[in-house]
Amino acid sequence: MSDNLSFQDLYADSIACIGKSDKISEATRAKIKMLQDQKDKILSVNATKCSGSRGRVDPESDGDIRNCFERDMGRIIYSQAFRRLKHKTQVFFNPANDHICSRLEHVIYVDYIASTIGNALNLNTDLIRAIALGHDVGHTPFGHSGERILNKKLKEIDSKLYFEHESNGLRVLNILEKRNGKDGLNLTFEVRDGIISHCGEYYSERKLEPCRDKTEEDLSYLIPKKNRKGPATLEGCVVRFADKIAYVGRDIEDALRTGVIANEFDVPVVADGMGSSNSEIINFLVQDIIENSMDKGCIMMSDHAGDALEHTLNENVSKIYRAQKVQTYEKYCDVMLEGLFDAFYQAVLNLEMAKESKSSSIRKFAEFVTNHPEYKAGIDTPLPIYVSDYIAGMTDSFAVSCFNEMYKS
Repeated sequence: MSDNLSFQDLYADSIACIGKSDKISEATRAKIKMLQDQKDKILSVNATKCSGSRGRVDPESDGDIRNCFERDMGRIIYSQAFRRLKHKTQVFFNPANDHICSRLEHVIYVDYIASTIGNALNLNTDLIRAIALGHDVGHTPFGHSGERILNKKLKEIDSKLYFEHESNGLRVLNILEKRNGKDGLNLTFEVRDGIISHCGEYYSERKLEPCRDKTEEDLSYLIPKKNRKGPATLEGCVVRFADKIAYVGRDIEDALRTGVIANEFDVPVVADGMGSSNSEIINFLVQDIIENSMDKGCIMMSDHAGDALEHTLNENVSKIYRAQKVQTYEKYCDVMLEGLFDAFYQAVLNLEMAKESKSSSIRKFAEFVTNHPEYKAGIDTPLPIYVSDYIAGMTDSFAVSCFNEMYKS
């Protein structure tokens, strides 16, 4: 085995070759192609056809048993960034409780909810699944607390720099992940668009129409969220709604499990008609979207459901996300991530010294930078970006261990 190729790389490469064996006859390939074409034809006129994909930056032959979006799905779920989601916080940092939602579980919930809606509307569920499974790979350790701190630290150094998990997700998949020894997963336009456009923090959205005129330039992770267009496909619009649906009720359940909600008076008031449990809330919202989006060129909710979702999300903000216990935890996370950022930024300013550091965490970071695709290519990447790339990829536990190794020894 090559020193530069890990077992994980070899395994991912073998998975990527599914369906490319010479043992599959031309007759079988022709039958598969015919079935794929038939599947495209029976989709809604508003759906994204696999045959109509805008393709990849580096063109590839789709001559295997999977369509282009299924191939993207495989590349995402076998990526290292996807595997790390199981050890990243969704909202609550409580590794001792196995029933608290992790980032990976949230992604699976979004996949299921979005696929349910997509099936009912006869949309392309392969595209929906690829977007849903990849939508949060850009998240930091410690959830949105980590995102906020990285954004703050970057801006302290250069006001033009910023960190957003949506754009970072695309950066991870385009540049930092590897496939077949090459940098980036080379995903289709539609999947990359859905990932960078999935933002689930716009609570007042009631209706999303696809921005079908988007170009490759519109997918740049250098465009801040406030200036970014919405999804280019109906499938991307579905995932964007499903993201909110997946966490609105689950966060209430987790808040009760962790003791963030200490008594009945602190429980977020769920709007009338939504139900009293996570499953009832999901069912209400999913049915409403299906009813109001059927045979239309948009994904939309009724005013009643939209108002109810917005109300409940705002209740979660005031009674959960701003709860004293959560804010105390966020201060703890802030100290760690600020300490990590400061140490790694000093290291990137003098990599040669960092390579000889007594701290193994600093040495590992120096190795990460020297092997970074942009560093090796001589691209003029702002030095703080190497720091945010590294920290954003950490799991919660790895961030804690790095902090302890550097500051407690």
